Amino acid sequence: MELTLFTTTNGLYYLVKYIHFLSGVTWIGMLYYFNFVQGPFFNETDADTKKNATQKLVPRALWWFRWGAMFTFLSGIVMIAIALGAQGIPHNSQWVVVILVGALFGTVMWANVWFVIWPNQKVVIAKAKGETTVDPAPNANRAFVASRTNTLFSIPMLFAMGAARNLPLNYSPEKLRVFLGIIVLLIVIFEVNALRADQNGPTVKPIKTVKAVITSGVIFALVTYVLMEVLLTA
Repeated sequence: MELTLFTTTNGLYYLVKYIHFLSGVTWIGMLYYFNFVQGPFFNETDADTKKNATQKLVPRALWWFRWGAMFTFLSGIVMIAIALGAQGIPHNSQWVVVILVGALFGTVMWANVWFVIWPNQKVVIAKAKGETTVDPAPNANRAFVASRTNTLFSIPMLFAMGAARNLPLNYSPEKLRVFLGIIVLLIVIFEVNALRADQNGPTVKPIKTVKAVITSGVIFALVTYVLMEVLLTA
């Protein structure tokens, strides 16, 4: 009996994709938990409860959060490599171009998790445990804005991931560079804001509340779709 899952290119691709799904659900699920559940709860609860949760609950949640991001990122790279290499999908095909958009969002989100959110949250946790006297307010601010930005990015990212194979377009690569250039520019603008803005500043207002970040994310996904229709169709 031949084990298709491990001995064929399509089987291997599906196995990696399955890992991608599992880790992605874990990652984005934890992202939404932090932004839609834990954050509002911390804003309403008493100081002792927040401190206790920061000491014991937050580190556990962040472990699943960051490793979910890591496995999603790595499996995504392997999936694209298999598709371009062993499966021979053309580099300028609709699937590659649209999945690349999702991958761009996902890569920036992964970087935010490991190099912005996690380092800053470690300071917040250390302060709650009494391991440092450093004021964690700037760290909490940076982690908050980066987390909200990731929530914003997640909505167009998931749209692009689904659209790569499931959204029929009268595809044409003629304006491909313009399309990718605009997407990259938008991502850079929002990411610079994530790395520099204060959570009480005007540029964070569109993503500060749960309702605002969901609305902004849906609008970003809609903009992404309109750009696809305008620039990727004949």
